[in-house]
Amino acid sequence: MPQLMAEETFTLNKIFDENINRKLGIALVGLGRYSEEQLGPALKETSYCKLTSIVTGTPSKVEKWTKEYEIPPRNVYNYDNFEKIKENKDIDIVYVVLPNALHAEFVIKAAKAGKHVICEKPMAISAKDCEAMIQACKGANRMLSIGYRLHFEPHNLEMMRLAKQKVFGQVKKVIAEDGMNLPGGTWRTDKELAGGGPLMDVGIYCVQGAIYTLGTNPIAVTAKEGEKTDVERFKEVAQSIAWTMDFGNGVTADCKTSYAENMNLLRAETDKGRFELSPAYAYKGIKGRHEMKDDMYTQPMEVEKIKSQQSIQMDDFAKCIMNGTKTKVPGEMGLRDVKILTAIYEAAKTGKKIPLAL
Repeated sequence: MPQLMAEETFTLNKIFDENINRKLGIALVGLGRYSEEQLGPALKETSYCKLTSIVTGTPSKVEKWTKEYEIPPRNVYNYDNFEKIKENKDIDIVYVVLPNALHAEFVIKAAKAGKHVICEKPMAISAKDCEAMIQACKGANRMLSIGYRLHFEPHNLEMMRLAKQKVFGQVKKVIAEDGMNLPGGTWRTDKELAGGGPLMDVGIYCVQGAIYTLGTNPIAVTAKEGEKTDVERFKEVAQSIAWTMDFGNGVTADCKTSYAENMNLLRAETDKGRFELSPAYAYKGIKGRHEMKDDMYTQPMEVEKIKSQQSIQMDDFAKCIMNGTKTKVPGEMGLRDVKILTAIYEAAKTGKKIPLAL
């Protein structure tokens, strides 16, 4: 990942000094379930940013949000007048929480309006869109971060530490699974809006989990789409998909994802034992455990308690803006992952092992 040069850091500091003594204002673009149940509540707990604006295409949601979060009428926008945020000094950061196919459009618009951006995962539905988003933010000298909340979650951070420090020896294999029983008729089963099925939505957590546990990028991938047992529900997207990422030197990650089966696991296996999270990717209630091969029992993973992943994630981005430092979950990471997702689809379609140039 590219490092900020000294000159770039200086420029950012010069631009953002004015924000150091106040909370940065966030505009949520899209008031669906994730915004309502996770991001909104998390913004009541943040120390360096706050909710100052909403963007929605559903007028009936406005009253509830403006009342609960004390948002003035002037800070309420819809998708048609979104560009007017450029004139609003209450907004420093735009958080795009829309269906996948709309991410690129609104990230680019936000950057052109002079706002920093957090974009939900997956970053976009194509690498070309991701590249355009990155260039738009760089061209506007604005920061871009991807909503990879688990990079701030203590259990997942512990998975990274245990692997990096080889506490149980060198990790030889990762097993990552994420799935849910999703009803049909939502935007997530609409290929045009979602860009794909469970792989784009929850399977990306498996890609992420394997990479941040092993601390390196895969070099190739093989994959196979699962059988469709409910053709009507999944007429446009895959019901499930399984894939293996090759990390070289015999190290692999076996992954699977589904919209018809509940699963939530991240496991690292070594010669001496294993450590895992189950559930691994949930908003709360994540649990970890580890065991040595010679032990007769499993020990729980002990980590610090936090209020919410999202509040830490958003505060971290606000501090990056204030200090002119880079985010650890930048657009380049989102681009990398979309390239991997695209390769997985190609591998499943062709039956071939697809090399990765990341």
